[in-house]
Order: sequence, then structure tokens, then C-alpha cells
Amino acid sequence: MKKSDFDHEYLLSTLLTLLGIHSPTGYTDPIVRGVCHMLQELGLEFELTRRGAIRATLKGKQGSPDRAVVAHVDTIGAMVKELKDNGRLALIPVGTWSARFAEGGRVSVFTDDQIFRGQVLPLKASGHTYNQDVDTQPVGWDNVELRVDEPVFNKADLAKLGINVGDFVGFDSAAEEFPNGYICARHLDNKAGTAALLTAAKYMVDNKIELPVDLHLLFTISEEVGSGASAVLHGDVAEMITVDNGTTAPGQSSAEFGVTIAMADSTGPFDYHLTHHLIHLCQANEIAYTRDIFRYYQCDSASALEAGNDIRTALLTFGVDGSHGYERTNIDSLLSIAQLVVVYATQRPLYASQRGALSTLEDFPETRDTDVDGLKILPPNPIKQVVEKLGPENGATPDGAQTQDEQTQASD
Repeated sequence: MKKSDFDHEYLLSTLLTLLGIHSPTGYTDPIVRGVCHMLQELGLEFELTRRGAIRATLKGKQGSPDRAVVAHVDTIGAMVKELKDNGRLALIPVGTWSARFAEGGRVSVFTDDQIFRGQVLPLKASGHTYNQDVDTQPVGWDNVELRVDEPVFNKADLAKLGINVGDFVGFDSAAEEFPNGYICARHLDNKAGTAALLTAAKYMVDNKIELPVDLHLLFTISEEVGSGASAVLHGDVAEMITVDNGTTAPGQSSAEFGVTIAMADSTGPFDYHLTHHLIHLCQANEIAYTRDIFRYYQCDSASALEAGNDIRTALLTFGVDGSHGYERTNIDSLLSIAQLVVVYATQRPLYASQRGALSTLEDFPETRDTDVDGLKILPPNPIKQVVEKLGPENGATPDGAQTQDEQTQASD
């Protein structure tokens, strides 16, 4: 299985479709319906939580303990904070992002009954009027306003249109693709991850791949405000991988090519064993990868743990330049994500012997340790050790796929 085996056109068309649907956190029903329609086209079963998070399932030979891969469909955006006397709208951000990236954005204002178009401008928007003040005014949400493209000149005019405090504002993605694979747009975080996950699902459906255990595809709707996967997991999920963006910037290792495996984010380290399992899979399957740590970042994996879920979690990312602004990635990274998701899904759970919420010490994985003199004690590779203990009868490996034993030997 290579990146070229995946449906390049499907990935790109899916991404562009998703980018054309406004979905600021709190106003995600339209994109939820869009993703559900895409799942129906793939023939996948799914269900919705009360708030609209999606749980789809690719059936495996066993139902438990199963695994999940999650991506969020909500994005950053804004809400109307005030109807101003000059006929403009004051805004507050939805999610964490800078007003400097809001300036100049074309937007839709979602009222109770209609959708109005407009543009976000700094308070001093005209150089012919304010001269150098346009460059020296402060950056911040108190220093921008939304100009509605309607004949409105005061607060009363805005009210007559039906615009109210609390109306959602969605920012256009302004998507652009290039022959060299680069994709530029707002909201690649995380519509690009969603498109990559759907592309992986399409590959598994089209090729009738038999999975060892059920794989749940989760699409969350509130990651940008921190709650994310806190209430969408099945109770028997033992492992969960989040697909999201990795930040390419000075001091970071993330790349817009291949995959970036996060070792930790602002909430702490991800699961040692699952993270290194992904690294071994990349090595064994010749998937280009790098490692990174994100200091100002919280993903669906963190919210799942904070909600009390006792699961192993990891974060798999595609490199994004200019995150939460005008973002850029490359389709190579998205195809690499899809490839790794499929490779992961075709392997049995990392510690399949841990079937229940509680297990014995015999089922608990080993890691390297040091004695009091600082001498390294190197037990057998934990992944290899567990595979030997389980034997093939406890988890089938698909034809043509490497066993975890073989992956370990390839990576040593």
C-alpha cells in the first residue's frame, strides 16, 4: 500500500467541499449533515450524539476492545458582541485566534432567519482618511468591526435586519490549490484532517479490508473551545488516535510533508506505547515522519482524558503553516495521514489482552528502566513481547500486512 493507491481526487474534492461549509464552534449542524452525507455515500453506519458529534463504524472481526480515530469538524470563527451606533458590528472570537487574521476576512452572519454577507475591517480602515494611523492602531478584537453589505447606517438599521447579539459569524476559507500539492485556506484545521480520515475510510471500503477489531471514526464539534471528544467515545474504546494539524514554525519539527507524530501537547505527554507504535508503523511501512511537541495546543485526545476516559491516546498531525490564520499544507501530508490510519487500523490493538477496564500486572506493558546505579535495563521490546504472549489466534493480521513482530524487527 502506497500513497499513490489512495484516491487523490476524492481527498481534494472532499476537502474543498468541507471548506465551503461554515462551521464555527456552536454552529456546526450544516457541516455535520455534510459529513453524514459523505459517510452514507461510503456505505458506513453512523449515529449522532445529542449535540451532533458523529460516531461512524468500520466493522472488524471482533467488537471489543476496539479503537477510534477522531477529527474535529468545527473551526474558529466569531460572534456578534454589539450592534454599534455607526451601523457596524463588534465581534468576539470563537476559539483562540488573533484579530490580525480576521482583518479583511469575508464573512457570513447567521441571524435567526437570514444570512448576511460582510467584511471584517480595522476601525481605521482607510489610509486616505487616517493616513499613518492605519498602521499604528493596536491589534485586537476591540479594534475591528464587521461591515454588513446592506444599507445600514446605525444600530436601528441593523436591528431591522434581524441581526442580534450572539449571532454567529463564519469566515470564508478562501481556498486555493496548486499543481505542486500545496493547499492554502482558512480552516485547514481541521477540515483537512477530516478529509484525510474520510479518504482512509474510502480506501478500506473500496478494497474490502477486513479489520481485526471495530474501528470507530469520530467527528467532534467543539474541539476549538476545548471540549472536543469528551462525550463522544464508546465505552469499550481502548485506543484513540486524534488527527489534527501540526504547527510548522521556527522551533517546531512539524513538516508539510509526511506525518508528524506529537509526543506531547500543553496538557502533557501522549501515551508512550501507542505513540511509539505509530513510529514503528511508519518505519516498517516507509512512511516519512517526524516528531514534535506542541506547547500551546490542546486536541481531542486531551479532552477525552480530561473527561475521565481511561484510554491510550496519541496525536497524528499534518503540517500546517500559519495555523489559525491563512493556513497552508500539502496534499502529500494528508495522503500520508490516510496511509498511516489504514496501516494502524489493520493491526490488532496494541495490548489486546487488556480487554477490560482493569487488568493484571501480567497484561500491563513493560518499558525501559534504570537501576539505582544508572545502568540501563533493556527488557524485550514491549510490542514484540505482547505479540509473542498473545499469539496469532488472539488477533488476525491481514494478508500482506506486517505483524507487529516484523515491524519491530524492521525498525531495530
